Amino acid sequence: MQGDRVSKTKTSARPPKAVAAAPDPARLLADLRQLIEQARQAAAVAVNAGLTLMYWQLGHRLRTEVLAGQRASYGDEIVETVSRQLTTEYGRSFSAKSLRHMMRFAEVFPDLEIVSTLSRQLAWSHFLELIYLKDPLARDFYAQMCSADRWSVRTLRDRVDSMLFERTALSKKPDELVRLELDALQAQGDMTPALLLKDPYVLGFLGLQDRYLEKDLEDAILRELESFLLELGAGFSFVARQRRIQLDGDDFHIDLLFYNRKLRRLVAIELKLGEFKAEYKGQMELYLRWLARHDQEPGDAPPLGIILCTGKKTEQIELLELDKSGIHVAEYLAVLPPREVFARKIHEAMTQARLRLANKPRETE
Repeated sequence: MQGDRVSKTKTSARPPKAVAAAPDPARLLADLRQLIEQARQAAAVAVNAGLTLMYWQLGHRLRTEVLAGQRASYGDEIVETVSRQLTTEYGRSFSAKSLRHMMRFAEVFPDLEIVSTLSRQLAWSHFLELIYLKDPLARDFYAQMCSADRWSVRTLRDRVDSMLFERTALSKKPDELVRLELDALQAQGDMTPALLLKDPYVLGFLGLQDRYLEKDLEDAILRELESFLLELGAGFSFVARQRRIQLDGDDFHIDLLFYNRKLRRLVAIELKLGEFKAEYKGQMELYLRWLARHDQEPGDAPPLGIILCTGKKTEQIELLELDKSGIHVAEYLAVLPPREVFARKIHEAMTQARLRLANKPRETE
């Protein structure tokens, strides 16, 4: 009945009041520092890009004026005249020498859109290293690799001095194919084996004497692993030494195993003291197929093999068609020869490789 009803008062349970965490000065300071550094970095990039584009525009405008002149001496006159006035108003950055750098810049990098893209990664000092390289393909190679891998100016200079482009597998291809790969690198960031594989590899930093064993070479590489990784190129990381594999109860050992994150594939390296022998192909193919079956991760490309020898037998290598098996044979130089000898050797090898490719019979479909 209604009279028998007992009124009950519902009491709502209140959650305990949250206690504010005590401020952490160290964490706050770290956050503030990060914000400051990010802002400074963004500002530096914007300033650098703006200056680089201004230098290009000045160089382009001066070239237009100079090319319109009727006399050969007009160019020198106008540059000197403009330089005196600009230096008075804006400082030494606009000396006659600097203005000629800008004109050269606009000449060898005629596409403002490409300059705008590169200027987000490269400083003006990078471009000063690039603009006087004579080979346009080499210049574009260094510009794109420098942008992709964030090379410092010193690294860029070292790469040019070591003739990196001329040593790449890319440089052995016809110009039109080189251009296609560089365009793909610029547009999509596509890194290919031809951009990274070299011949020869310069291992002078190992400090080896005239006589040494394969184990001495391997030990020296591991001792100077950081330098060896730099010589291999971008994206390489060390995986294993003497990687043991078993087949039919037999043991085999891969000298050095690396992974390249840009190519997304394992790279097996075999070290040989003498010249290349045809039997090395079967050995490396065995290793690569085992790695593909047992170590290759989903989404990775098939493993690559590099056979480093003290000498190559070009005709054997060509007939074996090692590139179809993902195998690259290259010489290594334990002692760097004089600059003139080294440059001559590289250019001769590059010329011969292009001639062989040009004379190679086309495969019929």
